[in-house]
Amino acid sequence: MTKLGQWLCGLALLGSAWAALALAPPGLRLPAPYRQALLPLPIYLLVVFGCYSLATVGYRLATFNDCEQAAAELQEHISAARADLRQRGLCF
Repeated sequence: MTKLGQWLCGLALLGSAWAALALAPPGLRLPAPYRQALLPLPIYLLVVFGCYSLATVGYRLATFNDCEQAAAELQEHISAARADLRQRGLCF
């Protein structure tokens, strides 16, 4: 299962549990404080997901590895391409 599938399954599970509690089935009576905390729960979860996403992106950017060997190889390719273009009469 892909990550997207896992996220969608988790979201569907949480959403169905929230809907079952928020719609207040006849046999279940939630106390008022629980009901007041339950109704804005999707907004809270969206904010938490946004914070998690920003923290993950920030951490990955902070620990991003430099590829010095690949950069040097790319510079060599650029130099070779420029030399080839100079031989063909193109001026930079």
